[in-house]
Amino acid sequence: MNEVRIDKWLWAMRIFKTRTIATEACKKGRVLMGGVAVKPSRTIKVGDTISVRKPPVTYSFLVKALAQNRLGAKLVPEYMENITPKSELDLLDVVRISGFIDRRKGLGRPTKREGRELAEFTESMADGWDFDFLDDDDDDNDNL
Repeated sequence: MNEVRIDKWLWAMRIFKTRTIATEACKKGRVLMGGVAVKPSRTIKVGDTISVRKPPVTYSFLVKALAQNRLGAKLVPEYMENITPKSELDLLDVVRISGFIDRRKGLGRPTKREGRELAEFTESMADGWDFDFLDDDDDDNDNL
């Protein structure tokens, strides 16, 4: 085997979960060889360098061997080398951390602490009060 389709290789190396997703990434111009977007049918050889844009990071891989079928995760390092620059991987960490820091209060699900505080508040408000919202005087208001 001298050449393999790039979409098959990306799927076999577990870069994309399905071959369909790998094909769509190629069609959208997210897979590059030598700085040029490639079609899914483009064949690759040992020694080629492939760049894959998965925002916000652009990963780079060196082809060490070819495979058409999906491999176990432990075998992948024998077939490719991840040569993504450290600056790109650092960008991924920054984006991951900023998601927690930038969360404004009141957005998303309440934390356990906020849930306990809310339960305590509603219990303290309900002590001694009868919240009966059904009012028998509604008939009187209909004549207004």
